[in-house]
Amino acid sequence: MNQPPAKPSLSPEHLAATHTSELIGKRLRAGHKPDYLPDFIYGAIDGTVTTFAVVSGVAGAELSSTIVIILGLANLIGDGFSMAASNYMGTRVEGQLRDRARIREGLEIDAYPDGEREEIRQIYAQKGFTGNDLDRAVDVITSDRQRWIDTMVAEEMGISLTYRSPWIAGLTTMVAFLIVGLIPLLPFVAVWLTPLELSAPYVVSSVMTGCAFFLVGAIKSRFVEQWWVWSGLETLVLGGSAAVLAYIVGWALRGIAV
Repeated sequence: MNQPPAKPSLSPEHLAATHTSELIGKRLRAGHKPDYLPDFIYGAIDGTVTTFAVVSGVAGAELSSTIVIILGLANLIGDGFSMAASNYMGTRVEGQLRDRARIREGLEIDAYPDGEREEIRQIYAQKGFTGNDLDRAVDVITSDRQRWIDTMVAEEMGISLTYRSPWIAGLTTMVAFLIVGLIPLLPFVAVWLTPLELSAPYVVSSVMTGCAFFLVGAIKSRFVEQWWVWSGLETLVLGGSAAVLAYIVGWALRGIAV
């Protein structure tokens, strides 16, 4: 069960200072800015989980640190690119659907404006507008073709009007995947590159990865209805479970390694 999010502590003084007529107008004129931080968060989670699962599987099979590094880096690059490409395509499809919806609504407005006006009327009637207020709202919206189309796309079809760059979304995901997903490999890389002596690099990797799981989960709570501690623990448990399963598989198959 999801824990309720912590309530924001907004004082009346803070609200009054940030809700002046000038600041409100400035925010509304700026419009909705695209947010790519969720792409970073989920790329980081996936990168950490998949890379540590590989590390755990190889460690369970009792193979050398060199094998851990080779398979871990191969997974890091391959899966990171795959996830970035998937996010790129998904974000691009969102934009294409929005463009298609705009074209369709524009054609419908041109072909049957009375019907489209009635749709606007019913949309705002459901919002509580009645009588002269409803008539005025319909007149204002339908007097500007672009505003009319935007309203239909957002209200009737439920498509966000905020543009998100597929390239930035994909690149953000891959950067997060590579940076955070590298954490489970760092102890093994350190042993390989330096004269550093680590008697149990997998234990060090487990601790570092656990901290990364919790931190990423805590940051993720900004975008979901969860308390940050619960979100961090949830990510830690899920990521740890994937690692345990991978370790068990590696341990069970350790005898076939040559």
